[in-house]
Amino acid sequence: MNARYITWRLTQVVPTCVGILLVGFLLIHAAPGDPVLALAGQNGDAAYYAFMREKFGLDEPLPTQLAVYTGNVLQADFGDSYVQGRPAMDAILERLPATVLLTGAALMLSTVGGIAFGLLAASRPWGVRDVGVSTMSLGLYAAPVFWVGQLAVLTLALGLGVFPIQGMTTARDPATGWALVLDIAHHLALPALVLAAAELAAISRLTRAGLVEELGRDHIRTARAKGVPEHAVLLKHGLRRALLPVVTVIGGRVGHLVSGAIVVEVVFGWPGIGQLLLSSMQNRDAPIVLGVFVIVALTVVLANLVTDFLYAFLDPRIRYR
Repeated sequence: MNARYITWRLTQVVPTCVGILLVGFLLIHAAPGDPVLALAGQNGDAAYYAFMREKFGLDEPLPTQLAVYTGNVLQADFGDSYVQGRPAMDAILERLPATVLLTGAALMLSTVGGIAFGLLAASRPWGVRDVGVSTMSLGLYAAPVFWVGQLAVLTLALGLGVFPIQGMTTARDPATGWALVLDIAHHLALPALVLAAAELAAISRLTRAGLVEELGRDHIRTARAKGVPEHAVLLKHGLRRALLPVVTVIGGRVGHLVSGAIVVEVVFGWPGIGQLLLSSMQNRDAPIVLGVFVIVALTVVLANLVTDFLYAFLDPRIRYR
């Protein structure tokens, strides 16, 4: 991997992060509504409103607020929540592990499942398996995540009783040790499958298309002529080259997974940052909304950075120009 290419990509991270912070701050403050009125109600007096604005620094000019906020963010401090009265970072960190668990499981399911289904379809192009996988992928990709979630709740949770309806653990019968791990996995399975559905469909279609194209190249025909087993032709000679666009899509779709996780968390009552963000937006709790925005945006930037490095590793021809 070219060191110059890595350095060039790392230098792009700083202005990107600055832009994310600036845009997020301005968008929150440009949104209609007054957080003080949302917190203190419509019937307070002017003195109390002035006290609340001074307490949270909202009486300062916007450039001053931005400068103070930027300095605090550099110290991992998003300020105090207007509603909860405690550091916004503490409130976010309490919910973040649940969201990381959900998105991580969905990313693993969509990546492994998508590549597996793509391989299955490409092994017999235009056959019954290919048509079946392609039809399934198209249906999953076209279905909105909230609709898939509601359908899964009605059929698999309420109808068949295979999965729990909501939550992360069983409240009426708390478990410990490995029983707790299995309980969390049981509650995680359905939300992760719903969140992974669209991404699995996209990856499987892309893997299938890339592999079918790759299997028609000369080096594949040469490998087959030499008697290389078909599974080795698919995995060793075809899949590595076909994975280049797949890696790019996986990294770029992390943002879609995170945004979809917010909807899935609300549908399944998953105690992650999705429900925290929804309630904070309703209450105009800007420190928490901004904190979630910055953390999610930085996660997407990091995912794209890792994707670029993996792409350069898989294809040594990529160089900085």
